[in-house]
Amino acid sequence: MKTIGMIGGMSWESTVSYYKALNRGVKEALGESHSAKIWLYSLDFEEIKTLQHQGEWQKAAKILSDAAQKVEAAGADFLMICANTMHKVAAEVQAEISIPLLHIADVTADALVADGVTKVGLLGTQFTMGEAFYKDRVSEKYGIEVIVPEKSQQEIVHNIIYAELIMGEIKDESRQRYLEVIEQLQAQGAQAVILGCTEIALLVQQHHTKVPLYDTTDIHAAHAVKLALSS
Repeated sequence: MKTIGMIGGMSWESTVSYYKALNRGVKEALGESHSAKIWLYSLDFEEIKTLQHQGEWQKAAKILSDAAQKVEAAGADFLMICANTMHKVAAEVQAEISIPLLHIADVTADALVADGVTKVGLLGTQFTMGEAFYKDRVSEKYGIEVIVPEKSQQEIVHNIIYAELIMGEIKDESRQRYLEVIEQLQAQGAQAVILGCTEIALLVQQHHTKVPLYDTTDIHAAHAVKLALSS
């Protein structure tokens, strides 16, 4: 079994979901009391969050790159950045290590392609929804049209993530607001919606809506399990 490297803590609420999914996936594949081999470097998200909102992406990239080098030195065979937004600096992190980085947008797009989805809605932080690093990767590399909510809805989605979800606060009224955004994306032609922030699945799951949802945390973790168990 390969050792999975994780940069987590962005936020730790969703890193818990990753840890459960990885260990559950290995146990389901191998049975008995098997669990995943993991090196986890958990960051202080307050520091990362501040740099995000200050636009200090190179400083954030340096923090993640340092963490990635430590994870590689510890013996990880590949790396996961356990956050969608921080894939904005994925290229910078990959450049500083020799082990492969399992990109969250790539594995999500692979799932969309496999299911025949050609137009998808994207929810996430305003960085993920508003900037090109995620949307363009999915559209240009995989030929999938990506649409996002209008600006006012983006603010709602973003604020709920940072004011509630990363704090572990799950509110019914916030779920309803997300569902309204999801329905609006469907009305605009989205065949499915990417939950493009690793905390969103703490609030909205598939049983809440008929619109197909792609939970990036689960998809990312499932691919990591396959990679860890591959020869």
